[in-house]
Amino acid sequence: MYYIGFDIGSSSIKVALVDSVTGKSLAVVQEPENEMSMLALKNGWAEQKPEEWWLHSCNAIKKLLKNCNVNSSEISGIGISYQMHGLVLVDRDGKSLRPSIIWCDSRAVQIGKDAFAAIGNDICNTRLLNSPSNFTASKLKWVKDNEPEIYNQVYKFMLPGDYLAYRFSNVINTTISGLSEGIMWDFEKDTLADILLNHYGIDQNKVPEIVPTFGLQSRVDKKGAEESGLAIGTPIFYRAGDQPNNALSLNVFNPGEVAATGGTSGVVYAVTESLSVKESARVNNFAHVNYVKGAAPRIGKLLCINGAGIQYRWLLNNLAVASYDEMNNLASEIEVGSDGVAIIPFGNGAERMLNNEDVGTRLVNVNLNNHTKSHLCRAALEGIAFSFIYGMEIMEEDGITINVMRAGNDNLFRSAIFSTTIATVMNCVIEIYNTTGAIGAARAAGLHQGDFEKFGSYITDNDYVMTYKPEKNTNAYRKAYQNWKKELELILNK
Repeated sequence: MYYIGFDIGSSSIKVALVDSVTGKSLAVVQEPENEMSMLALKNGWAEQKPEEWWLHSCNAIKKLLKNCNVNSSEISGIGISYQMHGLVLVDRDGKSLRPSIIWCDSRAVQIGKDAFAAIGNDICNTRLLNSPSNFTASKLKWVKDNEPEIYNQVYKFMLPGDYLAYRFSNVINTTISGLSEGIMWDFEKDTLADILLNHYGIDQNKVPEIVPTFGLQSRVDKKGAEESGLAIGTPIFYRAGDQPNNALSLNVFNPGEVAATGGTSGVVYAVTESLSVKESARVNNFAHVNYVKGAAPRIGKLLCINGAGIQYRWLLNNLAVASYDEMNNLASEIEVGSDGVAIIPFGNGAERMLNNEDVGTRLVNVNLNNHTKSHLCRAALEGIAFSFIYGMEIMEEDGITINVMRAGNDNLFRSAIFSTTIATVMNCVIEIYNTTGAIGAARAAGLHQGDFEKFGSYITDNDYVMTYKPEKNTNAYRKAYQNWKKELELILNK
């Protein structure tokens, strides 16, 4: 028997099939092969048609089952991961009323700022653990204010993963973790955040029924089966946003465990049981996948770094080099600290962890007689690593303990310089695993049985690549970081 997992991104839908006994991945397919379209009717807007997520998911299922020679009756559970913070609106017939306002749409920024000021910093930090910011609730308020004719037809609002589950089952529901990512969960009262919904004038009847993150959420019905190719009655056992799901995929469930990604942008996601919040303007706080009402809290603290891998890719495109491997080899020729050369990598827009300052990318301390592209490659890797460390220091000030970091086997974390720099300065080990969100979601379908130890063995047995440990001689790394940090703070303090 097998579990099937979905990862609804804004670029594509990925679907994975795993063995339900061993957790081994059989295959992952992507639809469409090229990127999905995105609507941007105005600057700062970003929308997608939820019907396209369903279409591509159905196509991917049929391709996956055919490629693996698996019958739909052999699928014993479904897990769903999805792009966070999106808004889907449906009427009483389940028809979507407008394109989804997705995660990178910024139209509701001012609405969130105004709500934060009106409700108050202390109340938002204590009860919501966040500023309302540009999250799902604020996007729904935008629709209420600007498209009242649509808002008045809304039967329920959903997140992208809720919509996919609905199309399978004709049942509308959501999770506490999902509501928290929309800033619609009151952690102090452990209930729906009426304080924000009432402030926005949002009818609470439009909130879907709440179901557990792990457990029987719904089953594929006749129509869902006919369209998708899965069997009638196939259970949906799991649903979570992409960043909590990425942490789950890396076996990150407990305080002291941290998940990280190092793609175009970077993400650090740390688990804590503390409800104390000091940095809600720079760090987001969500109910993690194993948050259970009435139990010791499990909070995922999420820090994003816009200027990460995009900076290294820019160097690849503009230096006389052929590959990342060549750049990594050039960087390894240079000692820790890059002989004083420093690169501030924040060139991909405003950085939330820098209080939304847009400091750009800066290259400093270059001696044109002595320094080469090898120094630039080393300084770039160190600069991106230092940006992660700077963010992790903010998280530590917010109560996070970092014992182990787990990361996917992506370009940045494959670099020994990048990973060793973080491990040494932060004094933690970094474990690398070769997995994906779709595979994690498929495996998580088995967690309805509650066997987290077995789930962890799926990851260590099937996905483990290597571990980076801190260097014993930390002085050079710490000195290099302090030099880089000084250059950053000179920019920030101007």
